[in-house]
Amino acid sequence: MSESTAIPARLREIIEEFQAGDRGEKLELMLDYADRLPVLPERLRDRAGMEQVHECMSPVFLHSELEDGGVVFHFDVPEEAPTTRGYASILAEGLRGVSPREVLAVPGDFFQEMGLHQILSPQRLNGISAILAYMKRQALQLMQ
Repeated sequence: MSESTAIPARLREIIEEFQAGDRGEKLELMLDYADRLPVLPERLRDRAGMEQVHECMSPVFLHSELEDGGVVFHFDVPEEAPTTRGYASILAEGLRGVSPREVLAVPGDFFQEMGLHQILSPQRLNGISAILAYMKRQALQLMQ
């Protein structure tokens, strides 16, 4: 399977949005996605059942569940961490409803195609890589 076919359609569209922009536009797009991060369902507001992504500089919490056979990811990321919120929102939207197997197939460095290395520090890139790794681990647990 080639890298482009391992990326679900909606995530591919998001990648293409970022590819079309220059450095400033990428940052604006990231902030736009940060504003679009869905609000946590009431049952997760106390973070019970959520896993913390410890590699992130900001407190990032993640919960996944199956809905009609597809994965839905819920994130709790503080508003004071807009780039991390943006990336979490991109992943939540880009992978919403895909199968756990499709989540596992997403290349860990797909964000390079988006040009995020132009707007994020290496430390932030490590954190966002960890977010996807946690998502993959949770997807694997949902398969079992």
